[in-house]
Amino acid sequence: MKLSIIVPVYNMAAEGKLEYCMDSLLKQTIEDYEIIAVDDASKDRSPEILREYERRFPGRVKALFHETNKRQGGAKNTGLAQAAGEWIGFVDSDDWVAPDCYEKLLKRGQETGADMVGCNYSLVEKHTMEPGRVICNNTADQTGVLDVEKHKKLLLRSGSMVIKIYRHSVIKEHGLCFPEGIFYEDNCAGPLWSLYFTHFEKVEEPLYYYYQHSVSTVHHITEEKCRDRMKAAALFYDECKKRGMLDTYGLEIEYRFTELYYAITLFSYLSGVRKPRLSFVKELRAGVLERFPEFEKNPYYRSLTGKEEQELIALQGKSAAAFFAYYRLKQVIRRLRSKCGR
Repeated sequence: MKLSIIVPVYNMAAEGKLEYCMDSLLKQTIEDYEIIAVDDASKDRSPEILREYERRFPGRVKALFHETNKRQGGAKNTGLAQAAGEWIGFVDSDDWVAPDCYEKLLKRGQETGADMVGCNYSLVEKHTMEPGRVICNNTADQTGVLDVEKHKKLLLRSGSMVIKIYRHSVIKEHGLCFPEGIFYEDNCAGPLWSLYFTHFEKVEEPLYYYYQHSVSTVHHITEEKCRDRMKAAALFYDECKKRGMLDTYGLEIEYRFTELYYAITLFSYLSGVRKPRLSFVKELRAGVLERFPEFEKNPYYRSLTGKEEQELIALQGKSAAAFFAYYRLKQVIRRLRSKCGR
């Protein structure tokens, strides 16, 4: 078996989302592959849809079912345990891929000897094969044979996992998997996995279609999801420490943890949660200081974190209450200006 495509599924029956995803995978221009769709205890018709696909396409589609919800990471782990392919790919069940997506990725891997191959993706708001806004998810200086410097760059900006295929042997050799029971599992797995692959190549085409819609994980922010990002960051740090990565990649791991656990979570929480709490903002600061009390001196923090964000984070360091009040006031002013068309 050349390729296993793992599709975690949860409540995707509406609007034909699941069918559009599965149909795009069934139309691939390669022959030797399997689709492993894992239903994560859906409450809609998703299990029925998957059973029908398995019935119609025996040997091509394998449907697996969770009795309890384990989030996407748990579904991906279940798929990995059953996968027979030399290569592994992941697709979110509300997204889809171009017909020649995996043919081109596999061909690039075969031609170059790479063990990880990626592509660009396209942001779309409807079911279409016409590319929307194209996102170049990884850069040329991250590709090729991966030395320490390139691994550092991938660690800092590993890019999306769904636009890549991975050699299965590397995953198995190093016991790579996903955290279960949380959102943002890729925030932990993506950068950690990148350290174990030795040759990364890209196809400079938008072969993956990322569906933008209001119920997407990234568009609906809750405190629960913010806490899950914090958990993902903590798991990432703990796993890197356990695997002996801190000596070589200490600064990069510090920054990645700081960014995920604190900076991204802080501003998405304040911008996205309807009634943010000062106590949660204080908790975020305390959590990052517990591991990295001098994170603001990190060279990546100074160069990669925006100037305004650094100033706001410095203000929180002086007074959490003053920061909280100032940021909330800025939001009110911004909304008023938006209503007035200014």
